[in-house]
Amino acid sequence: MELYSYKQDKFFIVKVSGRMDAITAPEFEKSCLGWIEQGDSALVVDLEGLEYMSSAGLRSILIVGKKLKSVGGSLSFSSLTPNVAHVFSISSFGSMFPVYDSLEKALGNS
Repeated sequence: MELYSYKQDKFFIVKVSGRMDAITAPEFEKSCLGWIEQGDSALVVDLEGLEYMSSAGLRSILIVGKKLKSVGGSLSFSSLTPNVAHVFSISSFGSMFPVYDSLEKALGNS
């Protein structure tokens, strides 16, 4: 898994590529929690390059989402690949977090 992050206006954008599984999910979680601790509370996670997500990835997302909620922040997702969209659908994450077709739409609606 690779993470690329940058700030755009009020948003902190995290682009994730590769696989988010039991080995790599803790890196995602640790990085996001670190950014939140630095004061970034409007996270948009772009999953265009993510090929696979396991239950460990879902767990990390829940932890990040709970932390953001506790600080009055927001977490949204964009550009889900078909495999990841399926995982979001069967786990009901699509109803827990805003999901957008593109990063541009996420930035315009968040």
